[in-house]
Amino acid sequence: MDQIAIFASGTGSNAKAIIQYFDEHESIKVNCLLSNKPSAKALDMAASFGIHTKLISRAELENPMLLIDFLKERGISLIVLAGYLKKIPADMVKAFPNAIINIHPALLPDFGGKGMYGMHVHQAVVEAGVGKSGMTIHYVNEVYDDGGIIFQASVDLEETDQAADVAKKVLTLEHRHYPKVIEQLLLERSK
Repeated sequence: MDQIAIFASGTGSNAKAIIQYFDEHESIKVNCLLSNKPSAKALDMAASFGIHTKLISRAELENPMLLIDFLKERGISLIVLAGYLKKIPADMVKAFPNAIINIHPALLPDFGGKGMYGMHVHQAVVEAGVGKSGMTIHYVNEVYDDGGIIFQASVDLEETDQAADVAKKVLTLEHRHYPKVIEQLLLERSK
C-alpha cells in the first residue's frame, strides 16, 4: 500500500479532493496531513476524515531530519504539497528523491518562483493579458517551482476575467487532475 503525506498551509481544498479520491482505494492511502500553520483549516478538514494530522513544529522546520524521520516511520512513499507555503528543505528533497510533488496555479515556467502563490499568481496572469492559464504538477527540488513538470492542464481566459475568475477556473482544473495524476504516478512506480 502506497502511503501519501499531504502538506498544506491553508483551507485544504486540494487536500480534500485528494483524500476523497483515495478514500476507498485498494493500493493508495492518505496516511497523514501536515501543516506549518496552527490555524490551517486543512488540519480540521483532514481530521474530519479520520486522517492523522500533525502541526510541524519550529524544531522540525529548523532540523528537517526530525520531520524526515517522522515521514519514514509512517512509510510515506509520496509527499504531496497542496497549498503548502514553506520551502521544502534540501535535506528532505534528498531524502525523498522524485517523491515530492507540488501543484502550481499557472502554466510553469511562467508565473512561478518565490512569492508567486495564490492570488499573486492569478493577478500576474490578468496583468500580463495572456489568453490562457492553468495548473502545473511538478517535482519539487531546491528551487521554487523549478522541478521537472509531470502534468499541465490549461483553460481559456476571457478579457473580462479578474484574478478571482482565473482562480476559480484554475481550481476546477486542480481538483479534477491532481488526484488522478497522483494515482497514475504511484501506479506506474509500483509496476
